[in-house]
Amino acid sequence: MKVLAIGDLVGNIGVKKMKDELNNIRQQENIDFVIVNGENAGEGMGITEKNFNDILAENVDVITMGNHTWGKKDIFKFIDHPKLLRPANYPKDVVGKGYNIYHCKNKKIAVINLIGRVDMNVLSDNPFILAKQLVEKLNQEVDIIIIDFHAEATAEKIALGYFLDGKVTAIFGTHTHVQTSDEQILDKGTAYITDIGMTGPKKSVIGMDIEASLKRFETTLPERYRIASGECILNGVIFDIDDNTNKVKEIKRVNIK
Repeated sequence: MKVLAIGDLVGNIGVKKMKDELNNIRQQENIDFVIVNGENAGEGMGITEKNFNDILAENVDVITMGNHTWGKKDIFKFIDHPKLLRPANYPKDVVGKGYNIYHCKNKKIAVINLIGRVDMNVLSDNPFILAKQLVEKLNQEVDIIIIDFHAEATAEKIALGYFLDGKVTAIFGTHTHVQTSDEQILDKGTAYITDIGMTGPKKSVIGMDIEASLKRFETTLPERYRIASGECILNGVIFDIDDNTNKVKEIKRVNIK
């Protein structure tokens, strides 16, 4: 089985890039299952109903979120959709779900969305404790477990990788919009990458207009962010999973310009 995870879609331009490229990736790489992080699809913050429907129209299997989950109020119209996940370690009783079980090629796949606590400015429960509890439960129910860890600090992401090594199939990081080159299979068999990057404008500051970003850094004034324009990139990662062991045989970055 081959699983494709696509990095944070930035704005409508990022959604369009995903739509333009996904079928080609599917055909060239024989992709079976697709996870997309959509928390920036709504012009950089949140996801609109149109964004959500556009992504679903491409037969995406799971849409994960992050710190901008509630950036667009549209989300409350479809928060309970089975293909939509928000961070599982949001406080108890928050609407939506943080994980779900999906079926593909006679396998049960659990996808978990987690959010980090270091420099994220989001009230959340400890992702390590919750991940341990969920993984112990899900390992009795599914064949494959994949985690999207939406976090800022590389140390926090790397630590979670070692914490869950051998207990989950794969962990990929999102949020920083910068693809890292540390894809690897850890000692006990878990595939890991710190950040899979973004899908959005290449000439930008993590997807945002350069001039607006520079004004914020130079003046410290709250200059309104704008999505950059121009050529787009698509970042992601492919996990090639052995059908017999349910472990990743190969992890490969995707970087399409």
